[in-house]
Amino acid sequence: MTTIPATSRPAAEDFLRTFHNRTPGLQSAGVEAARTPEGPTSYQLLARHVAGARRVLDLGCADGALLELLAGQGAEVLAGVDLSAGELALARSRPALAHADLHEGRAQQLPFADSSFDAVVSHMALMLMADVEQVAREAARVLVPGGKLAVTVGGGPVEGEAMELFLTLARPYFRAAPVERHMPRLGDRRCRTREGLDEILAPAGFAPVSWEPVTLDMGGTPAEVWESVTGVLYDMTVLDQDRTEELREEFIQSSAPLVTPEGRLSCGRRVVTVTAATGR
Repeated sequence: MTTIPATSRPAAEDFLRTFHNRTPGLQSAGVEAARTPEGPTSYQLLARHVAGARRVLDLGCADGALLELLAGQGAEVLAGVDLSAGELALARSRPALAHADLHEGRAQQLPFADSSFDAVVSHMALMLMADVEQVAREAARVLVPGGKLAVTVGGGPVEGEAMELFLTLARPYFRAAPVERHMPRLGDRRCRTREGLDEILAPAGFAPVSWEPVTLDMGGTPAEVWESVTGVLYDMTVLDQDRTEELREEFIQSSAPLVTPEGRLSCGRRVVTVTAATGR
């Protein structure tokens, strides 16, 4: 484990560590609840891209749900790094990960030897990381020549559906929150575009990325959609209880015209599975 003095740790990493220590397991619960129309979760879509890899490292492994899935499809050597001790405690409790090499630490300083893995994966985490060029160099270093990097990044809401409505309503609340409650900036916006990721990954020796967008269904009753959208949205931490309840009431009222006669509110979220092979 790499320990960074509190005085020199990026504020964003402290924020993420605190959030996930307070809510371990929330991320994988959200992944399980959001699926493509065909049925797979975004974890399953990502895992398919590294099927057959014997040694796999997960950057930002959280509670180990993705690593458990990879173990089930045949990976024999499993490793992960994450900032959150709380998430890692859940990961270590999974029987399938009894022998996994799990570290509390940073993807910018991986505690693994060169050419240790056939694949490196990261689900909705690379886009939150600081100094992402160093993450790319570290991923390339620990991959074997021709090894694969496979990551999932966010692609935004589906136009005209509930998540877009929620964000339109919520942004003024976030901006109006007291300055002392504002969250630090997370990650590098280039991670959310194909061109940006090529710019980050190419200097580390990766080939041009492949880009596979999909839409996940997070629909349900308005109350269910509220819970699914807000449960893992970091921005909600800037709102106090009163402002959160005000936003909830506004969302429920504003979304009423979108609710079907069966009581369902459509809520789509785009994600992208990105893969690139190292040419070393």
